[in-house]
Amino acid sequence: MNRVRFRDPRWCLILGFLAILGVVPLAQVALETRQGDGIRMFDVFSQAPTASNLRAYEHSMEEVNWAARASRPWMQWAQFAWLGDGGAKAALGRDGWYFYKPGVQYSLGRSEAASTTPPSTTAAAVARDPLPAIVDFRDQLQALGIQLVVMPVPNKESIYPDRLTARAAGRTGVMAPRTRELMERLREARVEVIDLFEAFTQARQTTGPGAAPDLYLAQDTHWSPAGMTLAARTAARRLVELGWVRPGAVEYDAKPAPVQRLGDIVRMLQSPPIEARVRPETVACEQVFRRDNGRLFEEAVDAEVLVVGDSFLRIYQRDEPGTAGFIAHLGRELRQPLISLVNDGG
Repeated sequence: MNRVRFRDPRWCLILGFLAILGVVPLAQVALETRQGDGIRMFDVFSQAPTASNLRAYEHSMEEVNWAARASRPWMQWAQFAWLGDGGAKAALGRDGWYFYKPGVQYSLGRSEAASTTPPSTTAAAVARDPLPAIVDFRDQLQALGIQLVVMPVPNKESIYPDRLTARAAGRTGVMAPRTRELMERLREARVEVIDLFEAFTQARQTTGPGAAPDLYLAQDTHWSPAGMTLAARTAARRLVELGWVRPGAVEYDAKPAPVQRLGDIVRMLQSPPIEARVRPETVACEQVFRRDNGRLFEEAVDAEVLVVGDSFLRIYQRDEPGTAGFIAHLGRELRQPLISLVNDGG
């Protein structure tokens, strides 16, 4: 007759594992009972067992579980530091550069023209096509005597694929085919488009003393002050070329206003151990001010130019240091105050 020897190390491992399986849910029940909010594990019985309800229940249990909340930041740090894995939000590139993973996946997608799959004609696919909405918006504005200019901002991996992977060395401005295809369709529909892909790629190809500094922040999804300034100059030059805007009479200057910034990709990870160990970037911003009275750039409700956009307009302008973003620098290039509507993208 065989006897069970509990002094065997394997039994210690098994018993420890079973203890964890039992202690964690019992502790969670005790915690929820003490808080008086009810026991969340029984929520599964309060709704139909559909796939969507079960996924929502699973996600809810992950969010409220004390053990998961306590261990997740450290597991994320281990993945980040030891395995170079940023999870679902971040892709870790070369030389300390981080990329927004959904953006990378979008940029790698094939355009409709290059795809071997016939384009979808379902109502959902048609609704996702931005072209009809942009053309309709352009037509409504023209009826009011207002001109529309569309300026897509490239994601950083479109301009710096070599910072994402060594396999892309020497290749610049070759990604995001779906965005570039949309730009061509907009031109065919006679919608004015400013091509920052071309401007940024040309800046990257400039070498020697006149070479441009990095156009994007290493830890962030957004452009650097150098990229933002190049975009403002490109946009101002095109508006003047079209004859839609005449340079004003207000003279602006810029003064250094450097800031320390922890990138939004780092903050997306929602891991305090990672945030504590990643050094913020020093960002060389420049605030725009009037030469005649020294006051910082101000918007005007009767301005000739309205700038509408997302967080690429917010960074440096409404974020620290303020009055140092695209809006202020475009106003400086056009020598007049502007007005803006800014809403973070999704």
